[in-house]
Amino acid sequence: MNDPKRLAAAAALELVVPGMKLGLGTGSTAAHFVELLGERVRAGLNVIGVPTSEATHRLAQECGISLTTLEETPELDLTVDGADEIDSALRLIKGGGAALLREKIVASASRRMVVIADGSKKVQTLGAFRLPIEVVRFGVEATRRAIIAAGAAVGCSGDVSLRMDGVGHALVTDEGHLLFDASFGRIPDPEGLALLLNAVPGVVEHGLFIGLADEAFVAGEGGIERLVRPAN
Repeated sequence: MNDPKRLAAAAALELVVPGMKLGLGTGSTAAHFVELLGERVRAGLNVIGVPTSEATHRLAQECGISLTTLEETPELDLTVDGADEIDSALRLIKGGGAALLREKIVASASRRMVVIADGSKKVQTLGAFRLPIEVVRFGVEATRRAIIAAGAAVGCSGDVSLRMDGVGHALVTDEGHLLFDASFGRIPDPEGLALLLNAVPGVVEHGLFIGLADEAFVAGEGGIERLVRPAN
């Protein structure tokens, strides 16, 4: 097991105990966690999971993991998910896999969120990875301009463009929305930007996850680094 993503997933798996209600993240690193969890389930571990995307739902079913919904199980014990960027305060950019809305809902319904990542995702300042922003279809250009203005208000600038799928159409999320990717390069005030984006009427959700991750396992050449969110 030399893949850093799988090593991080294995570290998080040690936190899982019988009877847990789990949030199952989306993306390549989270997929490793689901696969490893499936091995434990097939060996007799009794847990139940809420997937954060249709892709994770399919993978979890293939791995034999029992699934539920937040309607049936509105409070979860632990969510394990990846991140596109993570800083030392455990602020995240997520949404590269287009599942940020469900991911944030599931994380918010969990008593604890643990992030798993390889060392390339750890940054000093968020923003090199394009910030995903999920929007409704109506008034999409007006919403794009409002996003640009929100970024400018906190010192961010860069292209804000619709994410496209593999055949040249605008990508549609599992919830039927569109996605903008904001190439800000650097976000000096993530909290301020999050508040401004929350106030844009056409924005459904954004990929800034602030105050949600409790700890992270980051796998690098030196092994696993465990990060804990600083106390307020």
